[in-house]
Amino acid sequence: MDVAVIGATGAVGRQVCTQLIERRALPTTARLQLVGRRGGRSEAATHGYRADLIDAYDEVAPLFDVALDPEEVVADVVVVASGATIATRPGESVDRAALARTNHAMFAAYADALAEHGAGDEVVIVVTNPVELGVATMAARLGRHRVIGMGAWLDTLRFRREIAHSLGVRRQRIGGFVAGQHGDDAVPLWSSVRIRGLVEGERARTVGELRGGRDLAGLPGEIAAAQARLLAERDSGRAFAMVETWPPDLRTVTRPWLTHQSGARTAVGTANATVDLISALAEGREIVMAGQVDLAGEATLAGQRVHGVLGVPVVFGPEGWTDVLLGELPPDEDALLARAARRIAAVVEPFMRDGGRP
Repeated sequence: MDVAVIGATGAVGRQVCTQLIERRALPTTARLQLVGRRGGRSEAATHGYRADLIDAYDEVAPLFDVALDPEEVVADVVVVASGATIATRPGESVDRAALARTNHAMFAAYADALAEHGAGDEVVIVVTNPVELGVATMAARLGRHRVIGMGAWLDTLRFRREIAHSLGVRRQRIGGFVAGQHGDDAVPLWSSVRIRGLVEGERARTVGELRGGRDLAGLPGEIAAAQARLLAERDSGRAFAMVETWPPDLRTVTRPWLTHQSGARTAVGTANATVDLISALAEGREIVMAGQVDLAGEATLAGQRVHGVLGVPVVFGPEGWTDVLLGELPPDEDALLARAARRIAAVVEPFMRDGGRP
């Protein structure tokens, strides 16, 4: 299986390439295509990064290739990790609409190139934010089931880790998903949480204790208030310690937000979640995961069928995603997920009125 990483020299792209090799996700006979931009620093850096990877991993590395134009991208799996990123300067808020305007042309250029020059069965994993716009733009050209955003899977892993952290166990013992938007409108699906080793009654009691009598109706307000408190705390150590005192669902959203505010990035975790999906494809197996997908009525929220991009649990395998695994939800989850769908649509739909073209 061949993999192309668009934006291979960016923070996330580099981590994806490195983890693919170190986790032995690709055999030495596979091809890893490093995709940059022709001209300027990107072109030089892409060739240089190829040389550096060979130096480090020659004994176990796949074959390396460099592509500098969208038309040159050829692979079974295409990872989209290029474009502008969320700002990391302390106190700077994220304008998702502005980010969408910046990255939309990039999404469209690679989608058009794959539609015209691709084999017709590539699976595309969108990492670049806004993930939802990338999925919508590429799905419009390549087909809904071949395109998935990894943001909901990353948020799911974060949610499981926060629950595991509260219980003093490893993440492997925790099941459950995060749906909605990759961002402040993420929706932790507490009803999906499973804890290995606990029977149903014990699970329900434990989840109730973790939630502390709260429901999701207040989560958006809690997130906004938490971010304000963290911005007011000038000592980063105390800010991260403050996050530790909050419930798992609130930590799931605020901890990565604070990481960005600190000036660091979440490239390692993002790449890890992405390589999870690539590994499943390379092994030819299906997994149940959460991802941003373009729905055509496969989910019903607040009594209405959802059409548009939303993070939901799905079955993901060699041909892309198939079944949506979102049954009847508790009222608080249903209402908050419907809100997330509306807010995503408000960002995405203006870009899709002309077929998603800039």
